[in-house]
Amino acid sequence: MNYPISPLLTDLYQLTMMQAYNDNGMHDEAAFEFFFRKLPDERSFLVACGLQQVIEFLETLHFSEDDIEFLRQDGRFNSQFLASLADLRFTGSIHALPEGTIFFPDEPLIRVTAPLPIAQLVETRIINILQYQTMICSKAARMKQVMPDKILVDYGLRRSHGAEAGVMAARASYIAGFDGTATVLAGKLYGIPLYGTMAHSFIQAHDSEKSAFINFARSHPENTVLLLDTYDTEHGAQKVVELAAEFKSNNIKIKGVRLDSGDMVSLSKRVRQKLDDADLKDIKIFASGNLDEYSLAEFRENNAPVDGFGIGSKMTTSADVPYFDCAYKLVEYKNLGRRKLSTSKITWPGRKQIFRHYDSNHTMVGDSLSLETEQHQTAEPLMQQYMEKGKSIQTLPSLDETQQYFAEQMKQLPSLELLNKPYPVKPSSKLQAYSDKVAKRMIDSNR
Repeated sequence: MNYPISPLLTDLYQLTMMQAYNDNGMHDEAAFEFFFRKLPDERSFLVACGLQQVIEFLETLHFSEDDIEFLRQDGRFNSQFLASLADLRFTGSIHALPEGTIFFPDEPLIRVTAPLPIAQLVETRIINILQYQTMICSKAARMKQVMPDKILVDYGLRRSHGAEAGVMAARASYIAGFDGTATVLAGKLYGIPLYGTMAHSFIQAHDSEKSAFINFARSHPENTVLLLDTYDTEHGAQKVVELAAEFKSNNIKIKGVRLDSGDMVSLSKRVRQKLDDADLKDIKIFASGNLDEYSLAEFRENNAPVDGFGIGSKMTTSADVPYFDCAYKLVEYKNLGRRKLSTSKITWPGRKQIFRHYDSNHTMVGDSLSLETEQHQTAEPLMQQYMEKGKSIQTLPSLDETQQYFAEQMKQLPSLELLNKPYPVKPSSKLQAYSDKVAKRMIDSNR
């Protein structure tokens, strides 16, 4: 959110490991990769999101005097380690998928290459940023799939799990193709278009619904969207019909009406008919209230005449899948591949690249998980370098450019829901051979 985050926003064991590394002179270069182990049944793909915030965090990483004093008072850290923190900065490299890239299990979203203690320290915050924004962007993308031609607006701030989450959700959903957000700070920080009108309390604060409509329209003649369901939706729609001519004579155009409760599929049809009968065909109908991709599908299947939707709680919390099985794992240290071999959590060693293969229509047909040094002449390498020696080496695209990039990705995505089978991600023969070699070395050294 464009403000410094203390490195104390981490798990304690990152710091205890750092001291142990420091005490034993373990400062050689390490590579960690963050990836998702598997997809839940409700997801067939994920969308990379959050890289900008990761880079901002790494560029401003430092321990303040207050941070160091807190650790000193904690009592478990030695003076040599605490002294080393004063000058600590991120000095490593970042390779990552561009934001908006569609990806699949086992494919690294980001690789951090840095001295071992630093690469270890940043784990928690990187997962914190990338897991959440990727989760929300992927959820929003499903809604955009269902309603590609309707207005979709993020309404989720008030039920997000914290202020930062609400702003990040606005950003992530915009990348996925949403048209805007009700979160004003997201508009300021990221230039996301703002949407919003009134709450039920505005209607209730007036002695009559009609007077509430009149006062709001006079105050906002360029943005008159009226909430219909405080008392009775159809009666509210009738008041809109009665006021339309008066508003027009005062140069007030009613842009839309909002439904927020009840059987909104049925109500939208009745409201639309009432408006059309009064020759108010230009007034849009907007729906909100506990919506997600499943309820949007019901609107679509029943041909509900709704022009736009406000999406809140179920997207901002990713209610059906509120977390993913993801991990940040050491894949190389001191130029040697490292691999976790525990049951069901085996990892691929070494620095990797993802190569994407397409058919003649430029539809994605499969990915090759490969070593970074490999070349696949007929495939597209996905991971790019963004930081070197702790500094950014390329300008990140604007949010609108990222949104467009994601839209192009969606055009290349096969119809996974129809195929009902996972997208193929295959390790290259060189990665497989290297992995077997690393596994043998690690097993032999631990006997």
